[in-house]
Amino acid sequence: MNKRIFTAFIAMFLVTAFAFAGASFGEGIKERMASRLPALEQLKAKGIIGENNQGYLEFRGSSREGQDLVNAENADRKQVYAYIAQKQGTTPELVGQRRAIQVGERADPGHWLQNAEGQWYQK
Repeated sequence: MNKRIFTAFIAMFLVTAFAFAGASFGEGIKERMASRLPALEQLKAKGIIGENNQGYLEFRGSSREGQDLVNAENADRKQVYAYIAQKQGTTPELVGQRRAIQVGERADPGHWLQNAEGQWYQK
C-alpha cells in the first residue's frame, strides 16, 4: 500500500513540477525519472541507497550497484530543483531540502533516510 501511495506521490510531484514547464524541458525528464523508479525502489528496499536531507539519492555502503541510475536520477533532480527554484524565487538547495522532507514522510518502512542533522536512520 505504501509503495502505491509513494508512486502516486512521485507521479503527482512530477506533474506539479512540470506543470510550469514547457514540453521541451519537462517531458524528457519526467519520462526518464518514471522509467528509473522501479529499479531505484529495489535499490532502496535492499538498503543500497537512501534519500539524503538535500533531496538526492546517496549510497549507504560500499556497494555501487545501480550507480549509473543513481547518477542519472540525481542529475535530473538537480535540473528539476533549479527550475522550481527559479519559478518560486528561492534556491535549488531549499527546494531539495523541502523535497527530502516530503520523501521522508512517504517512504516505505525499511528505507534509509537522512535527518536534518545528517544522521541516517531506517524508517
